Amino acid sequence: MQKFTVHKGLVAPMDRENVDTDAIIPKQFLKSIKKTGFGPNLFDEWRYLDPGFPGQDPASRKPNPDFVLNQPRYAGASILLARKNFGCGSSREHAPWALDQYGFRAIIAPSYADIFFNNSFKNGLLPIVLPEAQVAELFDACLAFPGYSLTIDLERQVVVKPQGEELPFDVQAFRKYCLLNGFDDIGLTLLKSDKIKAFEAERLIQKPWLAHTTLA
Repeated sequence: MQKFTVHKGLVAPMDRENVDTDAIIPKQFLKSIKKTGFGPNLFDEWRYLDPGFPGQDPASRKPNPDFVLNQPRYAGASILLARKNFGCGSSREHAPWALDQYGFRAIIAPSYADIFFNNSFKNGLLPIVLPEAQVAELFDACLAFPGYSLTIDLERQVVVKPQGEELPFDVQAFRKYCLLNGFDDIGLTLLKSDKIKAFEAERLIQKPWLAHTTLA
């Protein structure tokens, strides 16, 4: 998992409340058994005018010119600004995968659905909660100034506006530790690899019928 320390990026405004996971990545794309390749289908039904299906060449699609991510001013955006209850609906982990693989490193919103919030941290995507009034001010600034960017400093737990004003945010200490170090669940487990190997070796000595040979 990619580490998250300090990130400066262009902001894209998703001015909708209650964006659910089926909108983030529609159900037909869940058929894939891979964990990659979901970025081109992020917000698929809003982003394109024609229906999409797994494996389709994005170049063959008809983009919706009115959708925010198709507007040239937001090309390359890596911070998504959203309204309340972002990520509601079914508990698909594909939603943070699609956001991450599109290029987003962080989301800023007043609130999130719990499962989406947890899944985001586990997949290297930082969901920041700010008061609704502050989020509204960021929407106004983003719409008023093309190229509007923010800096997110996870270590200091602040969102830094272009003029230098800092907006503090909370993050649970363990989640912060994992993001700063790039540890997903597998990475955390591998930190204990020596103890795991020692346990397996001892177990095979005590119960040799579990394997044909014991570990050296």
